Amino acid sequence: MIRGLAFLLLFATSAQAVEVRDARVWAGPESTRVVLDLSGRAAHQFSVLKNPDRVVVDIRGAHLKKGKYATIAGSGSVKQIRLGARSHSDLRIVVDLSRRVKAKSFLSPPNHHYGYRLVIDLTGVDAAAPAQVAREMPVKAEHAPPDARDLVIAVDAGHGGEDPGATGKNGTHEKNVVLAIAKQLAQQINNEPGMRAVLIRDGDYFVTLRDRMQRARKQQADLFVSVHADSIRDRAVTGSSVYILSQKGATDEASRWLAERENAADLVGGVSLDNKDDVLASVLLDLSQTAALNASQAAANSVLHRLDQIGEIRKRQVQQARFVVLKSPDIPSMLVETAYISNPGEEQRLRDRLYQEKIAVAIHQGLKDFFYTNPPAGTRVAQLAAQRALTTRAVAAARFNGSGG
Repeated sequence: MIRGLAFLLLFATSAQAVEVRDARVWAGPESTRVVLDLSGRAAHQFSVLKNPDRVVVDIRGAHLKKGKYATIAGSGSVKQIRLGARSHSDLRIVVDLSRRVKAKSFLSPPNHHYGYRLVIDLTGVDAAAPAQVAREMPVKAEHAPPDARDLVIAVDAGHGGEDPGATGKNGTHEKNVVLAIAKQLAQQINNEPGMRAVLIRDGDYFVTLRDRMQRARKQQADLFVSVHADSIRDRAVTGSSVYILSQKGATDEASRWLAERENAADLVGGVSLDNKDDVLASVLLDLSQTAALNASQAAANSVLHRLDQIGEIRKRQVQQARFVVLKSPDIPSMLVETAYISNPGEEQRLRDRLYQEKIAVAIHQGLKDFFYTNPPAGTRVAQLAAQRALTTRAVAAARFNGSGG
């Protein structure tokens, strides 16, 4: 019987010896991820121990790759990682911790970037849940007075940490260039009176797709924009594109919410589904989703128009897809593919700070166009839009009277 915090996880055994080829640590503000690169599938024992706080992993039939260090420096909640033989056939990994954590592990199958990986996720026992946190950027502009609120824009840099996203011919990782663009976009938003940005991630760490959506909801964002850089086998392809959630994706998400509504958080605006019967819950969710999708379409059209003014557009109409990050039932959401990192020319431009700023300015201007055309009630932007309309009418009247009309 396993006692205390120690527990056992076993995966299918391998007939061949497994080599641990590398270990990496990715530290975010709320969690730390340890990744062990393996030559193949492996069974492992996994325990969380106290006094001192540490995670112990035993990999059956494994050995450390020749020439690799037996001690690796840590970051985040990890002090260091120690690797050494436990027996003639097993390898022990000890993750020394700087604080108590909750931990889980899983074996990740190969993909186009990596082979098999043993992943250990660590979250602080007393820390806020990762899905509840997003980072606010410094605000420079004059913002909302007491009788109005700022618009909140959630800016999501795709990928991060262990997930590099697409990689260009010259080695540029998508996760790095989109983070730079996201930070530029957040700065542009915060320079705009009545608008405030929150970054879903502000560094090189991994955030799950649903955590990205939930972080935006926790901040009661008025709009969610995810920034990416597309990739395709044909390296000649170039241009930007903008996506919103497809109707099929919305239907799938509605089913998920209705099935889990007793555990779901309130929708933005205070509407909760957990105490409603099936029909009423379905109607309320449909109304919320329809409004969010309509706003997503209008906002995405504005952003696409602005991107068209600064460069090539790959797809001239807003596209629809079932991206998980776009599935919030109550927040207008879009995903912007800024350029094709698979094209050498666009890869080079994506690395350029001035080009990154150019993209960020275009997205910001598109968002601004949308919100000044459709200002939410009770916001500073609604006040400014009304003032702008009055000024425009006054100028038009003065010109009309001056012409003798």
